[in-house]
Amino acid sequence: MEARDIILRPVITEASTALFDDKRYTFDVDVRATKTQVKKAIEEIFDVKVVKVNIMNLKGKLKRQGRYEGYTKKRRKAIVTLSADSEEIKLFSEE
Repeated sequence: MEARDIILRPVITEASTALFDDKRYTFDVDVRATKTQVKKAIEEIFDVKVVKVNIMNLKGKLKRQGRYEGYTKKRRKAIVTLSADSEEIKLFSEE
């Protein structure tokens, strides 16, 4: 898999932005991606040094439309910790 196929999007929530000060960033990743693949993809895309990767598997939620029910897609979320001497990842444009 290509690096851009592994990292799908950054997760921007109140809890994940609180981790920015500790150089920890949260991303949605491909459900088949391993920790090693996520580490290499982040280092390639953002040109930083990754120390640790934590991954969570999130199952799909039950949704109903009238009498029909189904599930949302399952997700995989990675929390990436950068080394102390790495630069921060710019997730927002500063204007």
